[in-house]
Amino acid sequence: MLGDNKAGATQVRPTAPVPARTIRFTTPVVQTPGIFILTGWLWRFLRALVLLPAQFPVAVSALGASIAAYQFGGWISLAVLWSVVDLVLLVWWRRWPRSFRDRVALRVLAAWRRLWVYRRHWQPVLVVAGLAESYLERQYLPQIRGVTCSAWADRVRVRIVAGTSPADFQKRVTELAHGFGAPSCRVEVRGPRDVVLEFPRYDTLADPIDALPIPEEPDLSALPVGVCEDGELWTLRLHGTHVLTVGVTGAGKGSVLWSAIRAMSSAITAGIAEVWAIDPKRMELSYGLALFAHYAADAETAVALLEAAVAAMQERAERYAGRQRVHVPTVRDPFTVVVLDEVAFLTAYHPDRDIRRRAENAIATLTSQGRSVGFCVLAALQDPRKEVLNLRNLFPDKIALRLDEASQVDMVLGEGARDRGANAHLIDPELPGVAFVKLEGSPVPVRVRAAFVSDADIDHMTAEAAPTGVEG
Repeated sequence: MLGDNKAGATQVRPTAPVPARTIRFTTPVVQTPGIFILTGWLWRFLRALVLLPAQFPVAVSALGASIAAYQFGGWISLAVLWSVVDLVLLVWWRRWPRSFRDRVALRVLAAWRRLWVYRRHWQPVLVVAGLAESYLERQYLPQIRGVTCSAWADRVRVRIVAGTSPADFQKRVTELAHGFGAPSCRVEVRGPRDVVLEFPRYDTLADPIDALPIPEEPDLSALPVGVCEDGELWTLRLHGTHVLTVGVTGAGKGSVLWSAIRAMSSAITAGIAEVWAIDPKRMELSYGLALFAHYAADAETAVALLEAAVAAMQERAERYAGRQRVHVPTVRDPFTVVVLDEVAFLTAYHPDRDIRRRAENAIATLTSQGRSVGFCVLAALQDPRKEVLNLRNLFPDKIALRLDEASQVDMVLGEGARDRGANAHLIDPELPGVAFVKLEGSPVPVRVRAAFVSDADIDHMTAEAAPTGVEG
């Protein structure tokens, strides 16, 4: 028994003495008189009442007219007024549906969604997402300055809290999208403390897009290749730039390549444009072999084609030196597009080091010097890592189809692209051709979908637009 007491005593350690605490002065709590609380409520109510006509002019005008009609002639006058209004709206809707949608339907929808979706859930969503700030025990929230609706998305203009930055919103686009029940969210910076949050109401790119009509007089700086998320035509610039397309297998790289070739097929027929194709897989581009001025599949022939393109580019530059600064496509000097499918085969995967070196040198020369003399490189790639292709920065325009990892988005589109809503790693595998495009000089990625060019479409193109001969 004594042993047990000793064992218990050894387990109890003496508590260290607590030093005397200094005197702490705290702010006294003063109860706010009820009259001040009521005055604050009354001030907020009067301010909202005064600002109401500016925020909802149509609703306030309709209410005022209804009250005036009732005062003037009672219920009969009110019924006549609304019957006339309904008739005018009906005629407007039937006769000018687009104008009615833009000026009436979308504005009513914007007012409804501002109150029912955004204003109602604003505080809990932003607090949980970590976008509310606190100072001196007061909570500060970004303020909604306005909501506008397009046919497919809501645009919420927000005044952010002083001391915060738009990057705080860009890092939480996923939380905002889920919080307001939208497929995605993108952030557009309009000015100091002024950002716009764009919430699509539905996926406008969910349905496949058939091959687009071939333009009779193609604009090589704006070739129609698909549709943008806002419903507008997606035009791809080739003349005066280079384009890198990156996506995993099955993401739709072929749709981008073939849509671009299809859009310029009239220029190929006219002889003012030509395509030099490299197709290591022998499955994608070989189907339209008759369209190409030069074609290569094996590594040796492909490198020789690239070096021939460099020689042709340098010869043209020599002729232009001191005489011409801007290339104009002609039969003598056609616009030349070098299409590189699976470029990593030449730059990283081929076992011959000399092949890799020559291919990389030729691609670097074309992408750094070819724009001004009418040479463009349109390359497709699966893996965007530096060790696979360290020439990414020489391609001004980039297209990110479905990717494997989130980190690859910034590798392809540039730093901060994923924070701006370019979630290429989240693209549904059932949506081939959907991509995010980042153009030179624009930091905002645009969501698009390339049209699908079928085998029958390619057969028709080769029959109608094939050049006179193809060199291997």
